[in-house]
Amino acid sequence: MATKLNISDFLDQDEKKDLLRLLTAGSVDDGKSTLIGRLLFDSKKLYEDQLDALERDSKRIGNAGDNIDYALLLDGLKAEREQGITIDVAYRYFSTNKRKFIIADTPGHEQYTRNMITGGSTANLAIILVDARTGVITQTRRHTYLVSLLGIKHVVLAVNKMDLVEYDQQVFDKIVDEYKQFVTPLGIPDINCIPLSALKGDNVVDKSDNMPWYKGTALLDFLETVHIANDHNLKDFRYPIQYVLRPNLDFRGFSGKISSGIVRKGDKVMAIPSGKISHVKGIHVYEGELKEAFSPQSITITLEDEIDLSRGEMLVHPDNLPRISRNFEAMLVWMDEKPMDRDLQYYIKHTTNTTRVRIDQIRYKVDVNTMEQSMTENLQLNEIGRAVFMTNKPLFFDPYKQNKSCGAFILIDPITNNTCAVGMIIDQVDESDLASTITKEDCERMRQGKSLVSTEERIKTLGQQGKLFVISGKELSSVREFSGILERRLFDTGHIAVVFDSKTLGVSGKDMLSLGFALQEQGIIVICIDSRNEITDVPEKTVTIRLSDEKTNDTISSESDQCTVFCQNISSAVEDIINIKLS
Repeated sequence: MATKLNISDFLDQDEKKDLLRLLTAGSVDDGKSTLIGRLLFDSKKLYEDQLDALERDSKRIGNAGDNIDYALLLDGLKAEREQGITIDVAYRYFSTNKRKFIIADTPGHEQYTRNMITGGSTANLAIILVDARTGVITQTRRHTYLVSLLGIKHVVLAVNKMDLVEYDQQVFDKIVDEYKQFVTPLGIPDINCIPLSALKGDNVVDKSDNMPWYKGTALLDFLETVHIANDHNLKDFRYPIQYVLRPNLDFRGFSGKISSGIVRKGDKVMAIPSGKISHVKGIHVYEGELKEAFSPQSITITLEDEIDLSRGEMLVHPDNLPRISRNFEAMLVWMDEKPMDRDLQYYIKHTTNTTRVRIDQIRYKVDVNTMEQSMTENLQLNEIGRAVFMTNKPLFFDPYKQNKSCGAFILIDPITNNTCAVGMIIDQVDESDLASTITKEDCERMRQGKSLVSTEERIKTLGQQGKLFVISGKELSSVREFSGILERRLFDTGHIAVVFDSKTLGVSGKDMLSLGFALQEQGIIVICIDSRNEITDVPEKTVTIRLSDEKTNDTISSESDQCTVFCQNISSAVEDIINIKLS
């Protein structure tokens, strides 16, 4: 008699299974999508409607002859099916009696490197596929380097299409030896090699009789048993504050996700950057209160003392602090079609902290196909380099290899709001090693009252040349009206302009002119209102405009910096100034 299914028991049992996130990577036609499709098919994880659709699609657009084309389960985009390649990252979830899995099928083409980085950013394990006929190729090295860059600790080298080389052990051994020679310097701790045939099902779910010389396990058995518990950093407690929870006057908690480590009720904790000390009063989740919590749980912590904490700050154990610095070095993967702009201050999103950051210098760029390093001034789409950063305010971080959550960040373009890069922090940088560090020569310039920012740098950043206007006239109201309209139009057309009125400022026309000239030299457009009609001598290239209540034939021109304007022609005169004097 069949046992009645208890949904609650099933869900409880499923929830207790640990989750393995894995990605597949390989060259075009190495069989990534076919392997995952076969894994789902042989492990009986497909529904009847999926099987029916797979059989129909295999006959219509499949690439496996009369056999089922398992790759169609993963290649979801129309372009992928038409070209027979993977472009986007395809995610598939399935579960066995031992473990839950999320598989990311990532594209193998070099132009889709950013897609692979996205798919592998949360992976515990990577399956690198190699065609048994071609062996280790350039793409194999590139994908392995990216896997090591992402800090993935478990790698399976899946030598696929063994059926096409007659299941020859010598072919497999030669590929394994060549691969291990390359991968050893990258420092990946756990590497396993499995010969298989995704199309035929050899060593995918069940051990193959065609390769009796292989003494290891089938791929699924390995995935079910690989030990990943030690991959989590349970040593360094890092708790970035996401928001302050105050549902009523009697409760004030700090909510967030534990990035790493363990916290227990009664633990002594430090708030950074303030350095204030308190103890954990309670650890709260939706179901109730906990005695301890660990990464990656989302919780709310209450403290014994009233400490001022807000989003972006962090709770840690006082005897185990992260690095706290504005300066650090990181490996950077550029993901935007718009190239890096070293003159632009990007937004950096790190844990729950967001601030501005400057890319101070680029150490080198890495050719992911050859591993060669070369000098460069910026990075293009899909390029990888090592760079030095300086943020506007300190970040609290660990090296990425030690702590993924507190060692990773993204860069956001402040103009387009696109995520333009992902970074993995290597370590903090000594300020003396920064290109933007204040030198002895800079200190001497400051003692002399000179700026460290050149006029050329200001003009480049502002996107305009400085200009000085002196406006005068018999009727002060007309002069102020003209100046106000000119300032408004300049602002509307993307210029930075200021208006000075000697009478309002309470200074002489000469002093106002000196101040205006200094700002004009730094790229600012300055409009000086000569309230008392006292300015006679002006610096060279200053545009002087006198308003008159009488008609005049005088016009704004590029040849002369002096002009008389009829009061009733103010609007047209303003347009002429913008079009002629600022063009």
